[in-house]
Amino acid sequence: MMQRALPASTTNQAIWVRKVLHDLTIPQLKATDLWLDNKSVIAIAKNLVFHGKTKHISVKYHALRDADKKGEICIHYCPFEDQLADIMTKALKKQMFKFQRNKLMVHQASIMGEC
Repeated sequence: MMQRALPASTTNQAIWVRKVLHDLTIPQLKATDLWLDNKSVIAIAKNLVFHGKTKHISVKYHALRDADKKGEICIHYCPFEDQLADIMTKALKKQMFKFQRNKLMVHQASIMGEC
């Protein structure tokens, strides 16, 4: 079963791609958009105030906060229903599958004729 990438690893990959593009003389002038469906992760990344409830969080998750502060990424909220990656990573109900398939502009094909 395929799992969705963690925000910390996605952030690291985005920063790596930005560095590669810079080396190829294609600098990124704006922050890379990162769309998350987890409001708790977004709140921790946006709020630089330390809370007792967040002290258990691993250091790697603070990479989100640092990258956001440096302007390398820009974190946005994306509701669960609009996460188009779910069609590739989860078993969806028929209605949700059709909804996401249509958002990706993929339509059911019918094969006519014989080979």
